[in-house]
Parts: sequence; structure tokens; C-alpha cells
Amino acid sequence: MTIDDDLAEQFETYRTSRGYGNRSEALRDLIRDRLGAEELDRPEASDCLATLTYVYNHQQRELAARMTRLSHEHHDLSVSTLHVHLDHDNCLETVVLRGLAQRVRAFADAIRAETGVRHARLFLLPVRASELAHGHGDAEGSARHLHLEPMS
Repeated sequence: MTIDDDLAEQFETYRTSRGYGNRSEALRDLIRDRLGAEELDRPEASDCLATLTYVYNHQQRELAARMTRLSHEHHDLSVSTLHVHLDHDNCLETVVLRGLAQRVRAFADAIRAETGVRHARLFLLPVRASELAHGHGDAEGSARHLHLEPMS
């Protein structure tokens, strides 16, 4: 691959600052990241695994009730929630989500738009979802469950 000297120098700075031992690993990660973003941007976007992290003021009028309502309205997306008290007024939550990327984004947008929520960040990872039946050492034999395989 041929690239101009300025771009090669910038890439080398990026590679070393991120701790990559060689160019190939850094390039593979950049390609994976870009292809994943392209997958998630498609109109018929696929399944994803996501984390939504946000800070909010729990003293904000009825915010806790609104957040709980939103979470229950989207219970099919939610896998788990971590709640951390930062001080007397502020909390941090990280929600692990799975489902169609468009629905996950819509949920994140609804949370982010609530008055009193700040510093919201959504991380999406494209996955291939499949429901499989196979044993995991239990006496019952096969059980159907969801497998999420990271893409790329």
C-alpha cells in the first residue's frame, strides 16, 4: 500500500501512541472500526451490542421516574444496568443494551434528551445474532439461547 509521507508519519504517531506493536494490528483495528460503523449506519442496520453511559442529577424534578419509565418501555433492549452514586446529587449509569441498532439509538436519544441528563455516550458494536440450541453441561441437554458474535 502506498501512502504519502505526511499520512504515513501521522499513522506511525497514532500507532505508537496507542501501543500497537506493528502497523498491521493498528491497520486491522482501523478497518474493523470503519466497517463496523458502515454496518451500523445502513438503513436496515443489523443487531448490535451497546453500552450507554450517562450522568444525571437525581434531584431533577421527576427525572428518576421518567428514566424508569423509559427503561421499562424498552425492557427488551436492556441486559443490565450499573448505577453509581457520584455525590449527593449526581449519579452515573451504564446500561448494556442489545437489539436493532436503530432501536438502541432511539432509546439512547430519548435518555439523552431528558432534562437533567448530561455527558451521555453511546458505544455500538455490530454483532451477528443467532438463537441456538445446544448443551452447556447441564442435565437437561439442549437449551435455546442467544449468541452474539462480533462482526469482522
